[in-house]
Amino acid sequence: MARTSEVKMNFHPPEAIVNKTKAVVVPDSEPKGLHPGERTNFEGKAVTNTILLSISDEEFSALRQHLPYMDLPQHLVLQEPKHKLDFVYFLNSGMASRVFRTQNGDSVEVGVVGNEGFAPLAAVAGLRMSPHQVVMQIGGTGFRLSTGVLDTAMKEFPRLQASLNRYAAVHGLQVAQTAGCNRLHDLEQRLSRWLLLTQDRVGSGLLRITHDFLATMLGTDRPSVSLAAGALQRKRIIEYRHGSVRVLNRKKLESSACECYSVIQQFNGEMVK
Repeated sequence: MARTSEVKMNFHPPEAIVNKTKAVVVPDSEPKGLHPGERTNFEGKAVTNTILLSISDEEFSALRQHLPYMDLPQHLVLQEPKHKLDFVYFLNSGMASRVFRTQNGDSVEVGVVGNEGFAPLAAVAGLRMSPHQVVMQIGGTGFRLSTGVLDTAMKEFPRLQASLNRYAAVHGLQVAQTAGCNRLHDLEQRLSRWLLLTQDRVGSGLLRITHDFLATMLGTDRPSVSLAAGALQRKRIIEYRHGSVRVLNRKKLESSACECYSVIQQFNGEMVK
């Protein structure tokens, strides 16, 4: 990958692209007739990220050679607060959390990102630092793009820029709604909302997550999370075992959540219009 100051978009991909993540030379070819669900990066890895599938063939072709495939294990930190933003990540699977941390070490989740989006969002505005941490809450995979390539691509491709800006705006609405939810709604409602948002993004009823990590994300302590999870378990809405939560009854979980879940889902629906 070229240094940020040297990045130029290449509309005619070279014969070989160096994948620094795996330290091998990977042959590349110009994608032809790409359609949603059929796109791959230069390594042949399938793309399921909504934004990368929504842009034009020309835009994706220009980005394709710059998108190494990444394993994103649980608890991997994608961005530390006030550290330089060198890369953005387009998630293929899994879920990342945008986390606010205080100077004394307290923390709370303020937003989530799945395969509908990317992180860190500050890079779209040309910012090179963010006050928030971005961490993989549920492990998955994705594609990494340097901020230098992103800056150049947004200048060249208005549809790409519009898609990224739209997602950033929708995510900002999610953050605002989450802040109000964390302040005004009880923990059982907030836990239900969180489980629903997570299930939507990982596509599974089995969520591998601990009470300690849930407490961090919800801005509370482990005993409080255990009480809230226990209440949902007694109602046969979830089943909790060490290190995982299984959703047993989705409809009851939706009824248990506050109105913030449906509001956030409405925001997310704006992305596909």
